[in-house]
Amino acid sequence: MNLILFDCHKTRENLLPFTFTRPVADIRIGILTIREKWEKILHQASFSLTEEYLQEKFPASKELSPALYINGSVLPNENLVSAIKKLGALQTLTVKGKIIAFKTEKHHLNYENFEAIAKGFTPVEYAEPLFCMENLWDLFKLNGEALKADFDLITKGRKSQKLSETNTLIGSAENLFIEECAVVEASTLNTNTGVIYIGKDAEVMENCAVRGPFALCDHAALKMSTKVYGATTLGPYCKAGGELNNVIFFGYSNKAHDGFLGNAVLGEWCNLGADTNNSNLKNNYSSVEIFNYREGKPVDTGLTFCGLFMGDHSKSGINTMFNTGTVVGVSANIFGGDFPPKLIPSFSWGGTKWLRTFSFEKSIEVAAKVMERRSIKLEEADVKILKAVFEKEAKYRRD
Repeated sequence: MNLILFDCHKTRENLLPFTFTRPVADIRIGILTIREKWEKILHQASFSLTEEYLQEKFPASKELSPALYINGSVLPNENLVSAIKKLGALQTLTVKGKIIAFKTEKHHLNYENFEAIAKGFTPVEYAEPLFCMENLWDLFKLNGEALKADFDLITKGRKSQKLSETNTLIGSAENLFIEECAVVEASTLNTNTGVIYIGKDAEVMENCAVRGPFALCDHAALKMSTKVYGATTLGPYCKAGGELNNVIFFGYSNKAHDGFLGNAVLGEWCNLGADTNNSNLKNNYSSVEIFNYREGKPVDTGLTFCGLFMGDHSKSGINTMFNTGTVVGVSANIFGGDFPPKLIPSFSWGGTKWLRTFSFEKSIEVAAKVMERRSIKLEEADVKILKAVFEKEAKYRRD
């Protein structure tokens, strides 16, 4: 039976700008992406059902066989997996009308019609606790729970590498796991506040202070004297320095210098210049609003602490200041000595006083160079996706 992770239309729009360039299931939360969680638990590869312009890179199944469809915004747990396995054909697992999973032999499903078809199946209500992403801020809100669940999933029955004696461990060693070839020296690790996971070939440089929950994924690095408050995740090949508080980097993104980042999420291939800072708390302590692409306007998060959301391939210059609840699209280049707007559309160039369109051809040149530094090629499928985003976001740019 094929495993297909689908994008709910409403949720996908709520999770822009990250879902401009990936299906919902390829968002990283905890240690793994949502896709990696499901594949690891169900022991099989998965396919995607998402926007047509993404399907070349994230293909749907072409097999004419029964399929299990799972909502890509839902995080797995033991009870949920058990409930899904009990589903019969043409049954839909739901939570208050939200489609969680269904099984079918129908082969005419596509991104435009599958929700309507699935709602016609026999509903089976799921009454257990469920972790599901509905909005951008859910990523950092749920990161602690997701990180602990991934830690248990990844480390069960395995033995951690020994922590070097140059370090200070506060708390239980059972809540610390270090993969092969990772390097951790002369730092302080506190597992009393949550688990700490150090991935393969990752490095924690000297004098870092880390409070869990924290994940440093494969080949990622904490620069010297970095301060980390949980729940924080640095995805594969990321580099970070300065002060981090409840942030997620999907992968291949850098904040290599001093500066504060709090209650924030960065996609892939982002780079924050030296002394880039974001505000995560308003001076009047009121609830933070952020721009929502589905609504086409700012919405109230209900949160006192909410910082920066930055889509793939975006960059900031040195000393950039991001206001509370700022949303940056894909392939934006931001700089200047004052706060830029709280919505920075994809392919924008500029900052505090003006924003103009970042030439698509130039942006592709930059993306290709950045990826080449990690020995990764910008594929034609990536270019097509970025072109689609460039056109979709034109209505938000000023020129």
